[in-house]
Amino acid sequence: MRSKTKTFFIKIAYIIIDIVCIYLAIYLACYIRNKIIPFDATLGGILTDQNNPFRVIFASWMLITFLFVNSNALYQTNREILEGFEIGLVVRSVFLSTLIIIVGFYALKIPDFPRTILFMGAGFMMLFLSVWRIFKRMFVNYIVSRHGYNNMNAVIVGGGRVGLALADEIQKIPTLGLKVVGFLDDFKTSSDIGREYEVLGKINDFKRIAKREFIDKVFITVHNDNEVFLRLLEEAKELGIAVRVVPQGFELVSANFMKYNIGLIPILEYSDAIPLRKQVGKRIFDFTTSLIGLIAILPFLLVIAILIKIDSPGPVMYFSRRFGRNGRPFRMYKFRSMHINADKQLKSMAHQNEVDGPIFKMKNDPRVTRVGKFLRKYSLDELPQVINVFLGQMSFVGPRPLPIDQVEREDLKQIKRLEVRPGITGLWQIRGRSDVSFKRLVRWDTWYINNWSFWLDMNILFATVPVVCKGKGAY
Repeated sequence: MRSKTKTFFIKIAYIIIDIVCIYLAIYLACYIRNKIIPFDATLGGILTDQNNPFRVIFASWMLITFLFVNSNALYQTNREILEGFEIGLVVRSVFLSTLIIIVGFYALKIPDFPRTILFMGAGFMMLFLSVWRIFKRMFVNYIVSRHGYNNMNAVIVGGGRVGLALADEIQKIPTLGLKVVGFLDDFKTSSDIGREYEVLGKINDFKRIAKREFIDKVFITVHNDNEVFLRLLEEAKELGIAVRVVPQGFELVSANFMKYNIGLIPILEYSDAIPLRKQVGKRIFDFTTSLIGLIAILPFLLVIAILIKIDSPGPVMYFSRRFGRNGRPFRMYKFRSMHINADKQLKSMAHQNEVDGPIFKMKNDPRVTRVGKFLRKYSLDELPQVINVFLGQMSFVGPRPLPIDQVEREDLKQIKRLEVRPGITGLWQIRGRSDVSFKRLVRWDTWYINNWSFWLDMNILFATVPVVCKGKGAY
């Protein structure tokens, strides 16, 4: 009861902050417009002054925006979604509310209202509503990960590969506030798992274990018996425990899905293909950003080039043949970080490889120059790949491009990675860089391709900055 009361007051606080943000956005738009070209609107009382001829419009705009924000469940902090998706919902809500007001203008033929207020107001709304949510999420993440605020116990049904992978992912994200207390599995024991996790019992023991361990959430990763699944749902519902289900074959499931009903039956329709409009949008973003980026970092590139030339003999640039989209090879640009003839020494050093798969990595590679060590630590050797992005051979975010000769030694299990343009950064960059195993790298890349969205790219780009600045996991 206390938890419900606390949730209620938190939601009320969120609503009040949103109303203030929306009001300030409209007020600021009116103030700026009035400074440029005066119009009939009393800034002291946008909603309260009866002499303001547009107060009904402003009130309607605020109400419709609030309703859209509320319909997108934005008056709660869902730790399990990325903040970029939350901001995307904010932008969508403001856009739709503004669109409705514009349509209303033309339908009702309202005269003399300055349309610039709508565009400025919508922009300020998106900014204010997004910024405070970013700070809110930062604060929530801090108190969850550092002080254990509102942390929850979770049990995973199924101690197989998917269940263990899920437990590892939860452990890597402390801001979720989830603690995996153990597994339920009919065929495995704690010794079978061989990890720090414990098998608490069989699936039939769920109700007893849930009460004993104070379980708040259950994740179901196995789909063997429909009767068992339905019983779990009923027992969880009886105990008030939230249920999450990992879809069967989740690595092959795309995030591009549509939810609808046929009669009373809910249906999820999955689509493997990335829509053409999204591919075009991604390419436009890459082209525009790379063009601006090249102009901005050009002096920095020249400084690095000079340092490389002073440090060791040889060319400034290194060209590596990589597989691109649809398996087309291309030359990837990098700053040279090794001594000349480093490629010829690779075969003799193959036994010193410190990572699995077709990639060669070693922490203290003697072929790396002094400047090269610094460039690699902070990924500065990758900066020339902005040129590849500009040329359309790469994207800012995507699967890691692997050398052709190294990939050809493997079977083509990673062929899925070649469906999209390779990226300068990706999930491998923000989750370990060179410390990531090849098997996990391929799995993450496959997940990225199946679940791609513009907001996922934005989250990866934002997350890359602190990872690169720390210089961890790069060699």
